[in-house]
Amino acid sequence: MKPSVAYLTDPVYLRHDTGEWHPESPDRLRAIERAVAPLKPHLTLLSPIRIAETLLESVHTPEHIDTVRFHCDAGEPIDADTVCSAGSWEAALSAAGAGVVAVDALRRGEVHRAFCAVRPPGHHATAERAMGFCLFNNVAVAARYAQSQGFEKVAIVDFDVHHGNGTQAIFYRDPSVLYLSTHQSPAYPGSGAAGERGEGPGEGTTFNFPFPPGSGDAELVPVYEERLPGILNNFAPDLLLVSAGYDLHAADPLAQLDVTTEGVRRIVRAVLQATDRPAVFMLEGGYNVEALGECVAVTIEEMLRG
Repeated sequence: MKPSVAYLTDPVYLRHDTGEWHPESPDRLRAIERAVAPLKPHLTLLSPIRIAETLLESVHTPEHIDTVRFHCDAGEPIDADTVCSAGSWEAALSAAGAGVVAVDALRRGEVHRAFCAVRPPGHHATAERAMGFCLFNNVAVAARYAQSQGFEKVAIVDFDVHHGNGTQAIFYRDPSVLYLSTHQSPAYPGSGAAGERGEGPGEGTTFNFPFPPGSGDAELVPVYEERLPGILNNFAPDLLLVSAGYDLHAADPLAQLDVTTEGVRRIVRAVLQATDRPAVFMLEGGYNVEALGECVAVTIEEMLRG
């Protein structure tokens, strides 16, 4: 039987050179590759594409795209956190392209789930601005592309320790895309209050669960095991997208949540059990490389459970 889970990555992502000091480094993907290697015989291995700019324009303004291109060509940072190099443009187009390839594989019924090990990450990028290590919003591009391919209602679940302000903002008035996030608060970027629930026609399709520093499995896991199933059942998505950020792990140096590897496993299991819809996981944060590799491996183990 052909594997039902796809795994997408590419050496092009290593060309996004953020410098020796930067926590969002190529070593993140090298650690993931080492951890996932024993699982690859059970996976369908796919390669991302470098998407056309017209697909980026479904999410981002032309001015934003031009700004990112300019900084990549110049090898200059966009801000103190968001670094570009000569290889960043192709890496960013291919990071967004992984979601497109994954959606196509799901649409054709070749697989039922996919994990995209990409960089740069994306959930902080707004329609108009790159920020927080993110150039383009990979999960938002995947959502809009999926809708163009017949997945009318898309749910996005984001368990990164930082709130996905860009993803929320892009879909804040859109009732066809649900966004749910658990995250540390207070923390970068300062958004994601529980009262932020969407606006206009999108009111009621944004769900934020902020947690104070020191929160761990006992606090976060119940959101996914107890709250998420009802939320997704009421929304009835055609596709599930997951912003998979592993900086919620207790070992991560950039935040102060205390979720264990087993807690990550339980979160992933609960997300997958909350709906029978096809699912695509897109890598976001996670900056302790050992914990990152370990958590991606348990994520894929849960995806393979069926």
